[in-house]
Amino acid sequence: MNAPLLEARDLVKHFPAGGGLFGPRRVVHALSGVSFSVERGETLAVVGESGCGKTTLAHCLTGLTAPTAGSLRLRGEEVGELLAREPAKFRRGVQIVFQDPYASLNPRRTVARTIGDALRLHDICPRSERRQRSAELLGRVGLSREHLDRYPHELSGGQRQRVAIARALAVGPQLVICDEPVSALDVSIRAQIVNLLRRLQGALGVAYVFISHDLALVRHISNRVAVMYLGQIVEVGATETVVGQLLHPYSRALFASTPEIGRAGAPAGARRITGEVPSPLEPPSGCRFRTRCPFAAPRCEREEPALRAVAGRDVRCHFAEDIAAGSLVASR
Repeated sequence: MNAPLLEARDLVKHFPAGGGLFGPRRVVHALSGVSFSVERGETLAVVGESGCGKTTLAHCLTGLTAPTAGSLRLRGEEVGELLAREPAKFRRGVQIVFQDPYASLNPRRTVARTIGDALRLHDICPRSERRQRSAELLGRVGLSREHLDRYPHELSGGQRQRVAIARALAVGPQLVICDEPVSALDVSIRAQIVNLLRRLQGALGVAYVFISHDLALVRHISNRVAVMYLGQIVEVGATETVVGQLLHPYSRALFASTPEIGRAGAPAGARRITGEVPSPLEPPSGCRFRTRCPFAAPRCEREEPALRAVAGRDVRCHFAEDIAAGSLVASR
């Protein structure tokens, strides 16, 4: 049996947060035991509120930061070992498209040089062929040869993101991490970029980890969806299965807070999220969502729920079966 393209097992990432001279050392619990896999050619969407750990996860997946603990494998090889032994091989296999295309493109370099540098660094083609190859990549993302000699400030936001996508695809990656790739764009442009990513996936067979806070958007691009809350995955499964019947109270509240044209209303029993996200410096005991959950019970404070299979997906909730059956009554 072939290994997944990417496999994360119990990923943990802590950031030191200082402390007093004689006080305890404090850490930010950015990721706490995150596990998932990505198959070749599929799209896994990762959704959640700001601060839930999505961007930290993206940085771990691309090698921009090393996890504190856990295992991350690309094509069956440990990423840490691969980065130490053959960093160029890893960089060719995994690329990233950032949220803000203006910040991620060098303002002093033309589009031709931006894409050409990627071709040069990974020795994709001879220098004499780089301009033609760059023009072909621009064509794939819906831009023309005339954009080669332009600088980022001469492009619209949507055009800059298309250049960023072309740069990511220049080295022929098998996996692209899309970190909120459309959230900085006008609403009218977002659908164009999402449709472009889908077309490129069909043509090239590339896999995506698509990070977003918008469930309504990811249901149109993803095969599977993982919902994150305070550094943990609380629900993960096939997109239609998860979105068709959200079982974790946080997933239901997140979906209820996302407006969508054509949707009659929120899932039955879903409530909008209330209260503040707890500090990742001191996550709640037991279930991390219990301080905001309408179904919280004393057990939720004592026992941390495991991520377990319920109704065709994995969900981290003690009462997932009762929610699925519609037999649970809100406690607040």
